[in-house]
Amino acid sequence: MKIERSRPSSGPRTVSAVGYTRRAEPVAAAPVLESVQPVAAAEVLGIPEAEFTPRVRDAIMMLMSEVDNLRRELQQTRLRLDEVEKTADQDDLLPVLNRRAFVRELTRYIAFAARYGTPASLVYFDLDGFKAVNDTHHHAGGDAVLAHFVSVLKENVRDSDVIGRLGGDEFGVILTHANQEQASRKVASLADLLRASPAEWHGQKIPVSFSYGAFELKPGENADVAMARADEAMYAQKRAR
Repeated sequence: MKIERSRPSSGPRTVSAVGYTRRAEPVAAAPVLESVQPVAAAEVLGIPEAEFTPRVRDAIMMLMSEVDNLRRELQQTRLRLDEVEKTADQDDLLPVLNRRAFVRELTRYIAFAARYGTPASLVYFDLDGFKAVNDTHHHAGGDAVLAHFVSVLKENVRDSDVIGRLGGDEFGVILTHANQEQASRKVASLADLLRASPAEWHGQKIPVSFSYGAFELKPGENADVAMARADEAMYAQKRAR
């Protein structure tokens, strides 16, 4: 079995559809802006008109400038944090979640199943004999095969579904709102599409063999158990084939 034990997830976190990361939201505008006239600003700050001297006016202008600078810095910091978060979740090679982020999402959907009765299923793909592809076409060719495999998956699942790379040639897909029967039909359809669309490298088609399995997520189980059961389903399919 290729599945490795995963550390417990730190808990659910909301992500976007394929990026799976939180978008940076604009910072709420402060009540005092550069566009506000000093007299109006004084009224906002509650300064009596009689006390609105040139020195007070200069202080207000300086305060308005500082507030605006702080707002810009905060927005830039949020954008940088969003980019760091996105990078931390993404696989080093492919535009899908890495194992850690995928396990986190898997834990989240198991919790949904327990709390709301929302079905979801885990699909597991394992490319067979992928070492031979690397040996024949070198790592650049192998990377092209993996990238093509992922692109076919992404084109044929919903935006709400989650794709992750679990190992070198192992991939997981969380099918949202899909029970066991629906997941079994979907993974068979994906398998047909993947077989019918081999990757091309330097004008040469590179078909790959793979095994797969699907398992409906069960309330009360953890991500390790779900991935082990999907792995078992994959090996059952491999033996039957």
